[in-house]
Amino acid sequence: MKTRAVILAGGEGTRLQVLTAKRAKPAVLFAGKYRVIDFTLSNCVNSQISDVMILAQYRPQSLIEHIGSGGPWDLNLDFTGGVRILTPYKAKASDWFVGTADAVQQNFTFIKRGNPDHILILSGDHIYAMDYRGMSRFHQEKKADVTIACIQVPMDEASRYGILEFDENRRITKFVEKPENPPCNTANMGVYLFNREVLNQALWEDHFRTDSNHDFGKDIIPKLIAGNLNVFAYPFEGYWVDVGTIETYWKAQMDLLKNPPSFKLYHPSWIIHTRTEERPPAQIHAGAIIENCLISDGCVIESGAVVQDCICSPGVWIKNGAIVKGSILFTDCIVHENAQLTRCIADKRVIFHQNTICGDLTEELQITLFGRESIIPPGMRIEPGAMIGTDVIESDFKSELVKSGEIILTRRLPYEI
Repeated sequence: MKTRAVILAGGEGTRLQVLTAKRAKPAVLFAGKYRVIDFTLSNCVNSQISDVMILAQYRPQSLIEHIGSGGPWDLNLDFTGGVRILTPYKAKASDWFVGTADAVQQNFTFIKRGNPDHILILSGDHIYAMDYRGMSRFHQEKKADVTIACIQVPMDEASRYGILEFDENRRITKFVEKPENPPCNTANMGVYLFNREVLNQALWEDHFRTDSNHDFGKDIIPKLIAGNLNVFAYPFEGYWVDVGTIETYWKAQMDLLKNPPSFKLYHPSWIIHTRTEERPPAQIHAGAIIENCLISDGCVIESGAVVQDCICSPGVWIKNGAIVKGSILFTDCIVHENAQLTRCIADKRVIFHQNTICGDLTEELQITLFGRESIIPPGMRIEPGAMIGTDVIESDFKSELVKSGEIILTRRLPYEI
């Protein structure tokens, strides 16, 4: 049986705010050295699926540069599969993707080329390790038309997901997308295994429905269940999280720092592959205090710095006397002398000058955000829950205090950046 994986990576990711201002959500950094999409891609290659298509749309440049020809995942193949990135194109009867199903439908001519038996639909913004071969065996044993991976979530979070119910044979009897009052807590993971012709027919019928959102969860799956097709649930019991909000994104990375971690980044039989720059080893000066952190190559932690419960991407430089706690720093951030960062997320090349105080350990989870290449002047106080946009400089600040909930954006014209 031939399986082709299709990874949906076109979402704008507005709930990640400044982190997706210049990149697609699957291209956001995670755990220091990875991108979010690395986890789904690595699941494919570790499951021996070497035929992968990525459907991109919003700001795809960063994603395209990261994936390249697929070398880090051994997907740089010419005729036997490999990885291909597909983006929307303007043509007759073609337009920007308006839903997950529409994205697949617009590209189905390419997706069905070579007549794969099964199409595995995946999301590019989930963190998990799953062997899709078990799901494929289950699908064939049940003679299913569609198999949906599902997981138990906390009941108070169930309204965020598609919720499904199934009988003793695991055949799905009910599916509702993001119900206000969920009947149970069995959630759709956004992992669908379709027989090719079933998917082709479902997409084509949905394409002509004027009342459709052209979405798998809202339209395609409920319609197939109502049509009495063989739609089965495949329960998954491992770690899985949709990092679609700042809170879940921050918490998922803090889960890596638990003892033991909720999710293991390294296992000899299940390696998370990525594209990385050549950087020297991290340098930790005498007198630095580092506790419970992930420190990437190229980082420098100077004497007198205190770094606790943090994740540092390559090239982060934390200078003498700086205190950084519960924070996530992207590539080449610089924290100058005596600055204090608490529960912050800073995109690439953010500079915190001397004596800045950013965030706080408040009882309520409030994360302070800093957009790419912003510069925080000396002595600034940034309260928890504030947000600094991309490319912000000293002249963009009206005072030395940015209050909780306040957003600071650059006042420069685009060509001045």
